Amino acid sequence: MTTEVASTSSWDAAAYARVGSFVPALGAAALDLLDPQPGEAVLDVGCGDGTLTLRIKERGADVVGIDNDLSMVAAAKAKGLDARLMDAADLRFSEAFEAAFSNATLHWVLNKERAARAIFFALKHGGRFAGEFGGAGNLKLLRRALDQELVARGYRPPVEASNWYPSPDEFAAVYEIAGFRVEQTELIPRPTPLEHGVEGWVTVFRAGWLDRAGVPHDERDELARAVAARVGSNQADYVRLRFLLRKPN
Repeated sequence: MTTEVASTSSWDAAAYARVGSFVPALGAAALDLLDPQPGEAVLDVGCGDGTLTLRIKERGADVVGIDNDLSMVAAAKAKGLDARLMDAADLRFSEAFEAAFSNATLHWVLNKERAARAIFFALKHGGRFAGEFGGAGNLKLLRRALDQELVARGYRPPVEASNWYPSPDEFAAVYEIAGFRVEQTELIPRPTPLEHGVEGWVTVFRAGWLDRAGVPHDERDELARAVAARVGSNQADYVRLRFLLRKPN
């Protein structure tokens, strides 16, 4: 990933489809905010395995998905989508799209200023950018429990590569500097039951975090169970930041 500090995102598309299917399912409201139209050129920033990208295509838009994970791009291509291996902070488009969309991605992009400018320049004048991602306070309890367990086992949490979970004002400041006009930002608490438990969240959604902390793969299931015991429930304390931005005419 092209970032000042490498992101801790690390994915296995098959595991994500099994454990993380709730993420695109809960992105439907953000997709409705985008409201893709037939014939529109749409960029899906961080398309993942293409679940929501496919829904944009089914609404009649001409959609291009980008993701910086090869397994996710392969999964999206298997759905018949135009998916490309590309980083959000290093887009290679210029005024090509009427709209852009992003779900559950921007919190992984640590070079947020560069990504904001890249998305801005990928849009035509008057183009909109809609989506949602982790906002201020997102997963605070789960992240704390994981880091406490890492420390208890002698590992150092890689806090220098923590996700970006901004407040609406912090988010707006970055994207206004890039040139966007902010039309809507909303912080949405969303406690979410985890079908595969906290253990599944740790091993799939925090695989990159464990990589950076140096946790061997054969210790991860035991660690995940210990984190689940610390949390004491199978509910994730998600907080989402939903937004609608506009590139001025």
